[in-house]
Amino acid sequence: MARPTVPAMTTFSDRVRAAADGEGRLPLPQQAMWEIFPFEPEALVVKPLQADVVPEPPRGGEGDSPCWRCSEPEADVIWGDQQWVLAGMGELRLPFAAMLMPRAHLDLGDLDEDMSADLGRLIVLIDRAVRRVPDVARCHVNKWGDGGAHLHVAFLARPTGMLQLRGSNLTLWEDMLPPIPPESAAAAMRQVADELARVRGEVYL
Repeated sequence: MARPTVPAMTTFSDRVRAAADGEGRLPLPQQAMWEIFPFEPEALVVKPLQADVVPEPPRGGEGDSPCWRCSEPEADVIWGDQQWVLAGMGELRLPFAAMLMPRAHLDLGDLDEDMSADLGRLIVLIDRAVRRVPDVARCHVNKWGDGGAHLHVAFLARPTGMLQLRGSNLTLWEDMLPPIPPESAAAAMRQVADELARVRGEVYL
């Protein structure tokens, strides 16, 4: 279906709403036609656009809203040093999944030059370690920030051979996958933590 021509307007939201149909629904994204998309496009309906919320509500850790990480700084930590922790993400459904976070309450834009450079070094070290875990073909690195103001960089392992799970749709597939057996999950976490600890920091498992 051809996308409608969008007239120039004053705000981003105005332009988006002008592209929607009479019910406020945008057309399906091209991503819905990719072979890695987990759902059949014929069965999908785009939700109507909701009203803008301005000003936006505070994220966790902003204003008076408590920070989920600072309230439980050692929760699920598998590795750490003086400035950073790597923590699990609950029940494991991929060969490996964890988040790297600063110990201090900082978001990405709050990092100084030293911590910024250190973040880059750690991302590379963790990526290498995750790709050595059995059944891992790729390690995807993602940073989202709408839920909390405490920086959390996610590392998600794509299983070997499961090409349908590759790319940006991995997080959609993850929710539908069965849990990894606890002993396998623990072994993967320990392997990554041990490898990092050979370079710096310590294992928390």
